[in-house]
Amino acid sequence: MKNSDRSAGRLQKLGVALALGLSASLALSACAADDPLAVIADSGDNKNYIAGDGSVTEYAAAERGEPLAFTGTGYDGSTVDSADWAGQVTVVNFWYAACAPCREEAPDLVALHDEFESAGAQFIGVNIRDTQETAEAFERTFDIPYPSLNDQNGGVLLAMTSYVPPQAVPTTLVIDKEGRVSARILGLADKSTLGALIDAALAE
Repeated sequence: MKNSDRSAGRLQKLGVALALGLSASLALSACAADDPLAVIADSGDNKNYIAGDGSVTEYAAAERGEPLAFTGTGYDGSTVDSADWAGQVTVVNFWYAACAPCREEAPDLVALHDEFESAGAQFIGVNIRDTQETAEAFERTFDIPYPSLNDQNGGVLLAMTSYVPPQAVPTTLVIDKEGRVSARILGLADKSTLGALIDAALAE
C-alpha cells in the first residue's frame, strides 16, 4: 500500500473516531471484568491514579512553540536526549506497571511500533514510578520492543507539564520532526486514532 493511501485511510479513521467521541472510559469499563487492575483504576478510590478521558488534542504547526528539551536515563543506563530526535517522529508514552489502561493499550503500542518503525517513527516509554525490576517485568510480559526512561525523579514529566498533567497516566504524545508536540492523547490511546496521528506527523 502506498504511503499516501495509508495516510488517507488513517486520517479517515481518525475523523470517524473523533466524530463518534471515542472514550477511554468505555474501554476501561469493557476490560474491568477481565483485569483486576482495571477495577482499581475505575473505582476512584484514591489509588494515586487519575484517569484520562481518551481526549485527543492536535496542535497546528504554527502553534507548537519550541522543541522539547530534556534528557533521561533508560533502565539499561543509557542517556536519552530529546535533541537527538530531530528529523524523525517520536511517540512518547507515559506509563507504569500497575496502571490498568497502560496494560490495556500495551499490545496496540507494540503493534504500532512494529508498523511505523520502518517509516521513521520511534517509540519511547517514560515510566513515572516503577523500580527497574517492576518495569522490566512489565516489558517482558507485553514484549515491549522499545526502551523506557526511568522517571521516578520526575525530571522528564516536569519538562512536559504543559502537555502531561501530573498523575494523568497513560498519556501519549506524538512529537514532530522538529521536536515539538504535534498531538496528545490523554488516557488510553485508541490504536486507529494514534496511528492516524503518527501518519499525519510523518507526512509533514
